[in-house]
Formats: sequence, structure tokens, C-alpha cells
Amino acid sequence: MALTPWLAALDRLRSPRATLAAALLMAAAVELAMFAWFADAVEAYTGTPRLVGLALLTVCAPILQPQIVTFALGRWLARRRGAGAARLAMIGACVWVGTEWACPKLFDDTLGYALWPAVWLRQGADVAGVPGLTFVLLLGNECALAAARAVRAGELRRAMAPAAALVGLLLALLGYGAARERQVATAARRGDAIRIGIVQADISRYDRMAAERGTGGAVDTILDAYVVLSRKLLRRGALDLLVWPETVYPTTFGTPKSAEGAAFDRAIAGFVARAGVPLVFGAYDVGDGAEFNAAVFLEPSRGAALEFETYRKAALFPLTERVPAWLDGDRMRRWLPWLGTWAPGSGGDVVKITLPDGRRLPVAPLICYDALVPGQVRSAVRAGAEVIVTLSNDAWFGAGPAAWLHLVGAAFRSVETRRPQVRSTNTGISAVIDAGGSIVAQAGVGQRAILAATVAAEGRATTPALRCGFWLGPLAFGLAIALLIAPPWPATPSASSRQ
Repeated sequence: MALTPWLAALDRLRSPRATLAAALLMAAAVELAMFAWFADAVEAYTGTPRLVGLALLTVCAPILQPQIVTFALGRWLARRRGAGAARLAMIGACVWVGTEWACPKLFDDTLGYALWPAVWLRQGADVAGVPGLTFVLLLGNECALAAARAVRAGELRRAMAPAAALVGLLLALLGYGAARERQVATAARRGDAIRIGIVQADISRYDRMAAERGTGGAVDTILDAYVVLSRKLLRRGALDLLVWPETVYPTTFGTPKSAEGAAFDRAIAGFVARAGVPLVFGAYDVGDGAEFNAAVFLEPSRGAALEFETYRKAALFPLTERVPAWLDGDRMRRWLPWLGTWAPGSGGDVVKITLPDGRRLPVAPLICYDALVPGQVRSAVRAGAEVIVTLSNDAWFGAGPAAWLHLVGAAFRSVETRRPQVRSTNTGISAVIDAGGSIVAQAGVGQRAILAATVAAEGRATTPALRCGFWLGPLAFGLAIALLIAPPWPATPSASSRQ
């Protein structure tokens, strides 16, 4: 109900200028409340002072949170055209969700992510994605405002309709979520059990390590840590799959740049062959004159020959990983030496892994930012993926809430597609997530840890969000326009006027 006071304040404003000012202020407040940590991360990564980062977030807030601006102006226009409370609520929710569809956001942030802690409520994301939950939250705030106004005016009977609508929204979401959660639990008992291990060695700042020990020394230190932890994990019990995080091997695999690199490739292949368990790990890949952030899939039966499959990260973070061609150049790179050089992959890939018992497991590979692109995950699951495997390097987030926010974003991909997920990070948070979005096992930020958990591969479950994608966005966008230009609904006569 946190938006209710702001909605009340908006309704007291009579001019578009005042409404725009209130929207800009709210956009800045929301951006700073949710993403102040980003200024810290930028300072750690690029050396840009934190105050400069906060100032940029404030100035760019209307671009980063455009739905707040369009929502406020859309409600003002609707009120000016005489829209009643119900129509006003529908217009506002449609404008908000429609804007987020038309103007994709840097972190895919939307209000619906806040419902992740509520197990039953979050299950509704499989209908229209997380934005569907946002739509319900917005309508709930409008209902709360209408009920509060009626109570304050002493018109308890008039408060009953919005109060009933609010309770109805909550009960509908709870009821649907309870039923879906039971279905997910039943499907998990039917699915093929896959025992997966994750290694989180809590090693970051490879560049600093390379400066101190040389590139070869840094790679040797990293691999030694992951091999030692992996052997410890394997001693605890048999595994079907072992997962290491993004860029854990900070060079190309299979196309070595030196004799030393070739020796490291053979060392990884030898470990996999001796362990007898397929390994997924983050590395680099090259091709067509470009370099890619990649996930390598290496199986023990093919390890000695260095035969492997790679997935190339598709969603690259702006500037730090990929620079648009129109902005790239020698002068720009002299000014900003931290600019990225990677090229994007195609996305939506499915990689089939042969498990130790001979089963073939189709997985949807994701690397870091990929997990915040719902369409990419949907494409892979539609192509047959039964488990999501996510590799990430969240060390640059620092000690703030970003690592947790990233985990929640990834967890909703499992809810939307009803596929379990294995998430391995360098410094946390690594986790195993079931098809209902619950965390089965996790390793916190700054921990050196090993995890092992069993997930149920799911190849049959489907959802409206999986079949139709983000169908609510264009529908809401069109409905908002239609409701704004249509003539006002005729008012229902009150009891006093009928008398």
C-alpha cells in the first residue's frame, strides 16, 4: 500500500505542470531508494566518485523510471476527462505496465518483484510475468485509496466496493498461488532427479591478482581453489553435474593464447575426466574476430580431446561489457579505459549435457545479466530446456542489496517458466531454486562454500507467460489509450439522487 499516499497527493494537483513536478520528484526518490548501491558499484569499478553517480541517477531518473512520469500524467488527464475511480484505477495501472513494456528498463525493475517473499502471491507471475503482479499491486493501491477516502468522508457503504475489490484481488492471487504451488510440488515429485553441485570460492578482482602474481599465477590460483573445493564436494556424494561461476577461467578455453594457456585447458579437462562428472564453467570464447563472455560445457567422456560446447552471453551490460559502435573509438577508450570489448551471443540457446548415467539433460544457460531478460529464458524453455543454469559474477555489486536483488530477479525466471534453476556466482549469492521460486540451498555474499542439492528436471510444465510471453504489456498499452480517448462512463445515480 506504499503508493497510496502519493496517489492521494497526485489527486490534489490541478495542473499538468505540478503533476509533472510531483512525478519527477517521485521518480528520483524511487531511483535513489532502489539503486543508490549502483553509485557505489560504479565507484568501485570505474573510480567515478559516489556523489557523481548519485547525481547521474537523479538526473536520469525520468529515463530510468519513465512509468512514474507517464502514470502521473495519464491519471491527471483521466481525471480532467471526468474518469471515475474504477476507470482511473484501470487507466493508471495500464499506463504504468504499458510504459514498462514499451520502454524496457536497465534492471528490469518493476513493483511485482517485491512480492517474491510471499510464496503464494509470487506464483501469479506465471500468468503475465512479474509485470502482472505489478498490475495487481497498482490496482490494490487504488482500491485502498478509494476505500480510505470513503471512510474519511463517513460514507462507509461507499467504502465497501473498493474494500471488497481489494480483498478480492488478494484472495484471487492467494488462491491461484496456493493451487499452483501444490501443482509444482506434485510435478517435482514426478520429475527426473538431478543432483547438482555448486562451488563458490569467493575470489574476485582478477585484475589485481594478475598484477600481483602474473596472469598465469592468477589463473593457477583460481583453478586450484575451485578444483580443491570441487573434490571436497565430490567426496560428499555422487553428482550429476558440477557448476562453477562466470569468468572463473579468465581466458579463452579451447583456443589457448599461449602454451601456458593450453596447459591450463588440459588441467581442467583432466580434472573433469577423473571426476567423471560434467562441468559447466565461465570462460571466454573467440570467433569471427570478436571475443565473447562464455559458458563452457565439458563432459568427462570428451575431456581428453577438449571437445566441448559453449554458450555465448547474449545480454551484455551497457558500457562495461559492450559499447555501441557509434560511441566506440580510440579517444573514448582513452577517456574511459574500463569500457568493455565483448560481442553478444544469440541468446535463447539450449545445451544438452550427458550425465554420468547416460541421461541427456537439456539446459537453458544464462550468464549474469541474461537472467534479467525474461524473453531469452522463455525462448530456451520453449526449445526444450528442463533446467536453468545461471553463471554470474556479482563481485562488482559490493556489499549492498544488489546481489540479493539479482537473485530475486533470477528466481522469478523459474516461476514464469516452471523450471528449476542452479545459480553459481564467484562471491555470492549462489543458490539452487525450485520451480516455485523457493531457494533450496544458498551461499551468502563473501562466503567460500560448496552446495549440493537435488532438482527435478521439468520438461512438460507450461504457463501462460511461457506460451504467450509478456502479453499484458501491449494489451495494457492499447487499453490505456482506448480508455483515455473514450467518452466518460455514465455515472451511477446515488441513492439520494434517485429519491
